[in-house]
Amino acid sequence: MLEKLSGTDRISGEKKEWVTFRVETFLLQTGDAWESRWIESKHKSDYGKFKLTAGKFYGDSEENKGIQTSQDAKFYARSAKFQPFSNEGKTLIIQFTVKHEQKIDCGGGYIKLFPADVDQEAIHGETEYYVMFGPDICGYITKKVHVILNYKGKNHLIKKEITCKDDELTHLYTLILKPDQTYEVKIDNEKVGSGTLEEDWDFLPAKKIKDPEAKKPEDWDDRETIDDENDKKPEDWDKPENIPDPEAKKPEDWDDEMDGEWEPPMIPNQEYKGEWKPGQLKNPDFKGAWVHPEIDNPEYAPDDNMYKFQNIGVIGLDLWQVKSGTIFDNFLITDDEKYAEEFGNETWQKTKDSEEKMKKGQDEEERKRAAEEEKHNDGEEEEDKEIKDEEEEEEEGEEEEVEDEKDNESEDKTLKKDEL
Repeated sequence: MLEKLSGTDRISGEKKEWVTFRVETFLLQTGDAWESRWIESKHKSDYGKFKLTAGKFYGDSEENKGIQTSQDAKFYARSAKFQPFSNEGKTLIIQFTVKHEQKIDCGGGYIKLFPADVDQEAIHGETEYYVMFGPDICGYITKKVHVILNYKGKNHLIKKEITCKDDELTHLYTLILKPDQTYEVKIDNEKVGSGTLEEDWDFLPAKKIKDPEAKKPEDWDDRETIDDENDKKPEDWDKPENIPDPEAKKPEDWDDEMDGEWEPPMIPNQEYKGEWKPGQLKNPDFKGAWVHPEIDNPEYAPDDNMYKFQNIGVIGLDLWQVKSGTIFDNFLITDDEKYAEEFGNETWQKTKDSEEKMKKGQDEEERKRAAEEEKHNDGEEEEDKEIKDEEEEEEEGEEEEVEDEKDNESEDKTLKKDEL
């Protein structure tokens, strides 16, 4: 149902009215108030904990605060309720930011939209939802944007591959579902995927199916070439694939009684030509590949409401992460594409350059620190080597002194003997 909302525009600060189903934002810069709105599921006793933070690097220490996963190898399940609505006849836009500042190795960065009547304290991985949207990364292979839509009680994955961002900076993810059954996915306010719901999801049976009554004619010849009947196999063609090694010699210590009859090892035969096949000629009766004719699928029926969700009322983070540290922020649900883009510009884009600058500065400091540490370690190794060399020289000198003393003692004894 359409409703008229009024309030202060988050971007311009001006008083504004919207004729819309809802403009709902979930900003997280207001102290601990987020914890009372974002309810943690009690389905498991060991869900990971979120904390409010701007992270290790940011564009603005207050504006960039979001909720961050804080424990490794944990499931997370937290959700926020809002006034229920249906997107019937309206565009549905879901938008939020994700920052994998931990350089995520495996874990989700997506959100879910649930029906308004979902039990928030019982949400878990199998809880029914309307939409699942956002990045998912695992290793070097999985780096995609999930767009999973529920249709008639079944979750359907998008058939297209949409690649997500895998760096450590904040990125803006936007999903747009339209009443004309089309969709668009944006990252950082740039389109990365679009199409129709019918073509890119398996919501409906195929429009066409193979005619079950049709059969390939028995005289249909789909051989493009045929054997040349006049081609004959050469008399000297057949040669063994392997032959005894002519240079092999029976070992001198070979005992026929003990070891059995000696046989030389086998080697590939250079004259072996493989299996003989007759030459090929163009088939004069070739009709091409037989194509099974199709008919209209009697089970197919178009549906103009695939985009529609009747009772949207909860947004949630229901995910698993091996390595924690992801920050979620700037959640927005609206039907105004222009507003969503402006909202993204005034939240994510406004501070992204400053964030990147701070990150580069930290990376440079880390690089210098690592270089200094390596230099220090190399210096210690060199110093240890010098000390060791000095100790070895001292030991060699002491050994030489002992040898000299022995030589002197030997000379003294010789002289004394001569004197006698």
